[in-house]
This record gives sequence, structure tokens and C-alpha cells, in this order.
Amino acid sequence: MRLRVNSTVSTLEIGGGIVECSAECVRLHLPPVPERVYADAQLYDYANLRRADYPNRPPLRLSLRARFSGDESALRGTAGFGFWNQPYMPRQLVPRLPRYAWFFFGAPPHNMPFAYGVRGNGFKAAVGDFSRLAFLSLAPFAPLGFLLMRRPALYRRLWRAAQWAIGVAEVSLALDMTAWHVYRLDWLPRSVCFYVDDALVLQTPRAPRPPLGFVAWIDNQYAVITPQGDLRFGVVPIRQAQWLEIADLDIASL
Repeated sequence: MRLRVNSTVSTLEIGGGIVECSAECVRLHLPPVPERVYADAQLYDYANLRRADYPNRPPLRLSLRARFSGDESALRGTAGFGFWNQPYMPRQLVPRLPRYAWFFFGAPPHNMPFAYGVRGNGFKAAVGDFSRLAFLSLAPFAPLGFLLMRRPALYRRLWRAAQWAIGVAEVSLALDMTAWHVYRLDWLPRSVCFYVDDALVLQTPRAPRPPLGFVAWIDNQYAVITPQGDLRFGVVPIRQAQWLEIADLDIASL
């Protein structure tokens, strides 16, 4: 597999997850996993998981080819590839506020409907930055906001402002996930563009604050975080092995 990145790509295997490398691709593989066991197979390019020394700053282009072992109905947990700041590290007391620009898949019960009108699970291109000053200024009012947005009319009015404060932009992707596709992400200082097979699928002026790390993964976790205050996290059993294959990974300055 061709790899051209700004720094060394490392592998992470947890709970039976396996990173299998061949001349053609890297397969991030999850075997069957029992209940209450977390499993992950991951690539990342930050030098130290504890310090999170992120090497990536815009203007930057990420491109790769990828395919999954199944479609949305067959996969469990989460998977994807792109840039983020890994909010939680081993032995870290306080999580970081997440920042990301990536192609992301989450299977139910995963549900994070951060973009109004875009479902909270499935396969999508997504950008978000919870460290923006606009979001931090609204955070003290979150408990009241959760209550108000349980009413549909107020949700329609209020969540668009919250979405802008978080810097969220998303689009659901309707494609054959089992087929090879070329995914590209152009991260600029004030915008992000996502392409699938050279077709623009999302362009947004909302760009996450650098620096960020590259990550590609597949795991069996889920998160539920809704504007109405439903907050849950957990793992799901994997009944049948599943995988994400990646080839021709290229991260380069624009």
C-alpha cells in the first residue's frame, strides 16, 4: 500500500482488533466481540497517545481509497477516517473538546444529530469544533437548552444557532460502502471540502482549529448525544467479523 504522510503512521489494536498490512491495502479488522468488551483497530499519525502531538495543519489534503465489509445495515459500532484531536487519552482526567473533519460512520444505537436535518447515524462527511468561543459562551446554558429543545418548534429555532456555534457541517452519504471509492478531504484555514470519486459532496466555511491528527479506525462503540439531552455511551457485541480496508493513503500540503 502506498503511504505518503507528514509523519509516521502507527497502529493500535485493542480487544482483538487487528491491523493487517499487505502490498495492496491495510485492513482494519474486528473479529466477533462479546458484550461489554471494547475492540478497536486503528491507524494514527500523532507521535504520542498521551501527549497527542498532532502534526497536521491546513492547508492540507487527505486522499485515500476505502471500502467496508458491509453496508450500513451490516456494520456495527463506528468507523471512519480523517482528522481529529482524540478527546480522551489514557490516564487523562479531563477530556478535550472535540475538533474534527472526517468521513464518519456510526451504526445505531449511535446517534449524534449535530446538523439540523441530517440524521445522527449512518455514513457522512462531517466537520465540528466544540472549542469555538461561540460554543463555550453558550455552554453554561446547555441544561436549559436541553429542556427547551424537547419541544419541536423550539428545537427548530434554537438548534441552528447552536450548530453554528459548534461549527458543525454534515452531509449523509448514500453510496455502496462495500465498493472501493476515492475519498478526499481538503482542509483549508477557513474552509473544508469533501469529495467522493472526485465529486464534491460537502463544502463548508466551518473549519476546525489546528493542529489535528490523522486517524482511520473501526471499533464497536457508540455514543448518543442529542440536543434534547440524551447522553449515553457504550459498546455493542460484534456477531460477525467486519473490516475497513484502506489503500493509497496520501496526506500532503496544498
